[in-house]
Amino acid sequence: MLQEHLIGRKVTNPAVLAAMARVPRERFLPQQFWAHAYADKALPIGFEQTISQPFMVGYMTQLLDLKPGMSVLEIGTGSGYQTAILAEISGRVCSVERIESLSQKAESLLTELNYCPKMVSCHVGDGTAKTPLEGQFDRILVTAGAPALPALLLGQLVIGGRMVVPVGPRDNQICLCLERLAGRVVETPGLTCRFVKLIGQHAWPDENLSA
Repeated sequence: MLQEHLIGRKVTNPAVLAAMARVPRERFLPQQFWAHAYADKALPIGFEQTISQPFMVGYMTQLLDLKPGMSVLEIGTGSGYQTAILAEISGRVCSVERIESLSQKAESLLTELNYCPKMVSCHVGDGTAKTPLEGQFDRILVTAGAPALPALLLGQLVIGGRMVVPVGPRDNQICLCLERLAGRVVETPGLTCRFVKLIGQHAWPDENLSA
């Protein structure tokens, strides 16, 4: 996985590679997919959600330019795999998931693997509306595709902070890297990508809810 899917595609940050070497991806998958744990593809984890392909996890984490001790807000806990990668590098992750069952399962596994509660706190809620913790973060990672830039999250980013988020329609998203500077925000477009929809008050509507 490291040589072919990451280093071979220019994910070369030593901290990212070390983190992805340490975290056992199979533990974050249903057992029937363990044989495919290190293939470079997204896999289902239930509730119409997926665990992202290893390359995209490494790529987005590299864009964050994480350093030890930085505080990270993750929108979309999912399986908890990306959460663990972030925790390996920064040691301070607040992760928000709108699907309670997914959050509980991820928190249980992250506790078993010694990430919670020391390095990771898991919360259930709409990460596009208001996150459970007050204050600002050094880095923000959104792990689902937003229809437009979630401007509300920018208010939770420190000056000099960085946010990575997939933005665009379902089949044509761009991985955006945003840096919040004094008085302005610098946007740098990255690779095209395909994520599940970011559902929330300031994102895509929940189509499963009745009018």
